[in-house]
Amino acid sequence: QRSLIALDNLVDLIITCLDHPKAVNQIFLASDGRDLSTTDLLEKLSFTMKKNLKLFYCPLSILHFCFEMFGKKQLSNRILGSLQLDIEKTKNILGWSPPISQEEGLRRCFKNYT
Repeated sequence: QRSLIALDNLVDLIITCLDHPKAVNQIFLASDGRDLSTTDLLEKLSFTMKKNLKLFYCPLSILHFCFEMFGKKQLSNRILGSLQLDIEKTKNILGWSPPISQEEGLRRCFKNYT
């Protein structure tokens, strides 16, 4: 699972933090509030970019083994591990929620893609 944030959502959160009195000296995590698996992300990207996607299943144990063979165990943990954020503190203290959807964020990211 991966947590992502659209640029528009990040800018909105930064503006909220600048204006909100409870944001002083706080650290907030930022995401679109909806985590995706790598497969879901690739499917959404291919749809957004209007490209065909062909995926195949490979057990994680084999992928980890391949990374280890090339001396890249730490890289395998970053690529294959979970990168989820909990933004409940951000939402509760600031009353903030991402103004645009994940799909809209991806669409805006790739709107000039040809």
